[in-house]
Amino acid sequence: MMTEERLRKLYGQPNPRAAQKVIQSLDRHCREFIANSTFLILATTDGESLDVSPKGDPAGFVMVQDDKHLLLPDRPGNNRLDGMINLLKNPRVALIFMIPAVNETLRVNGSANILIDAEILNDFAVKGRSPKTVLRISVDEIFSHCGKAPMRAGLWKPETWPQERPVATLNEIVRDHAEMDVGPVDQNTVDKLYRKSLY
Repeated sequence: MMTEERLRKLYGQPNPRAAQKVIQSLDRHCREFIANSTFLILATTDGESLDVSPKGDPAGFVMVQDDKHLLLPDRPGNNRLDGMINLLKNPRVALIFMIPAVNETLRVNGSANILIDAEILNDFAVKGRSPKTVLRISVDEIFSHCGKAPMRAGLWKPETWPQERPVATLNEIVRDHAEMDVGPVDQNTVDKLYRKSLY
């Protein structure tokens, strides 16, 4: 059976710099990173199962409200609401912020509540459409991750990217997983549908 003691024996102790890099409020470095981030991963839990959702928008889409709070708009999606429903049961969240061409990432751990105040929603309107909700995230801890994982993945190196799409289109995958007719499956049609429903 694996234990923390066995893991520590296998890996050793954390680098002192890594162990001490955690902060509890959003300093200028965090604010700068968040202001330039165009993509993040949001993790939520209901206390039993876990969900992870991608979120993206132009740089600055997450607003730093103050030293301890972030505002994250929810854009149109598939209306499953997995993360939102999780938050009704357990407010704990974790986020990983990414910036294209920057290998390092920023992690924020905290808790969130769902806002529907019209004034706040309107602050995040795009093309005349406001989000239906905004998450207000209370920050508990923040720290940077080194760039090794994106470097290993070649995430920001176009020369390592596949020349052609290596997987089926979303419509093909959903058709096969759900065993239902989902309409055209070619990527051009899927991309057109995406563009029509971004906001």
